[in-house]
Amino acid sequence: MTDSILDGLGPADVERVLAAGRPLTLPQGWSPIAESTPADKAYLITEGEVSVRRGGVEIATLGPGSVVGEAAIVNRTLRSATVVALTPLRVVHFTSDTIHQLVEQVPAFGAALRAAAARRLEGS
Repeated sequence: MTDSILDGLGPADVERVLAAGRPLTLPQGWSPIAESTPADKAYLITEGEVSVRRGGVEIATLGPGSVVGEAAIVNRTLRSATVVALTPLRVVHFTSDTIHQLVEQVPAFGAALRAAAARRLEGS
């Protein structure tokens, strides 16, 4: 479905990134990220699928390996879209502080996040 943001990382870096977050299960219909709100968290989807909506209109569907919420953290902006779980989800939850630490401590992860955020901006 989608390439994983972790694909370019070595096994030790993948382990470090996953260990820095907190695994969660979210129900179908849940909206963990709302448009125009502060960037305080991001999620790595490990199972399930989400709808990304701007102004109530779906602009993307994302699944395992995708990160949501990173663009606003990386770019220090308000959320540009709402994310809604289309299925039950398993995710790894990261606070914005954790994302900033990982960007500094795991350069390949930082590069992958910046690239993902840039792609999201291009699609705006």
